[in-house]
Amino acid sequence: MAINTIDRTAKQIVLTLQEYSLFASRAFLNLFRPPIYWTDFLMQSDIIGVGSVPIVILSGFFTGGVLALQSAATLSEFGATAVTGQFVSLTMIRELGAVLTGIMVAGRNASSMASELGSMVVTEQIDAMRALGVDPMRKLVTPRIFASIAMLLLLTIVSDAFGIVGGAAVTVFLNHQNATQYFHMAYERLHYPDIIQGLVKPLFFGYILGSIGCFYGMRTTGGTEGVGRATISAVVNSSVLIIAVDFLITHVLLSIFPT
Repeated sequence: MAINTIDRTAKQIVLTLQEYSLFASRAFLNLFRPPIYWTDFLMQSDIIGVGSVPIVILSGFFTGGVLALQSAATLSEFGATAVTGQFVSLTMIRELGAVLTGIMVAGRNASSMASELGSMVVTEQIDAMRALGVDPMRKLVTPRIFASIAMLLLLTIVSDAFGIVGGAAVTVFLNHQNATQYFHMAYERLHYPDIIQGLVKPLFFGYILGSIGCFYGMRTTGGTEGVGRATISAVVNSSVLIIAVDFLITHVLLSIFPT
């Protein structure tokens, strides 16, 4: 009995991965083939990008502040509190800025994509679009993925900037250190490979959260309860996959740009 349960679960996981791979590859190819619905892209960019700015700013600012507090407490034992700016800037730009932004935006927008598309599926609006000769993948899915990629890149830059500012605020007002020294160390130790690592990751994370949110939305079944399940699955799986892919990307980039 247990073996049969494991067998069914394994088959279900494999089938889901297969469906998602086909769905994601088709959506990716649609990014480069007309028609592209630019109006929908701009609308989704506003929803995903502009709507996520407040939470990205707050999360980035306080994350930078926490990094400054923790690093200063540790570095003070070695008399090296002057490198707090270096620690905060490198950590935010190379790692935490992209990952935190991806998870925050996934929680906000992957869920909304899944619920919105799921509601359209259960109310048969998707079938109506197909009857009218409109491809739902091009009209609904591709603009959302395209907007997620573009906006997550910009939001990561915002998160990095406010993370460094948050670290500066803590360093100056709580740790009573020199602001000029903080920003000098933050800038002096920052190199182009660090920036490249921080800007490559959001491209993958945006594609992940957009494709998974749309995937679970488009395969919704079971009425309103199914919409709820799709929303939960989209948030959980996109967040976990972002963290897993971050590990793989970091490993590859560190082999290309060794420290």
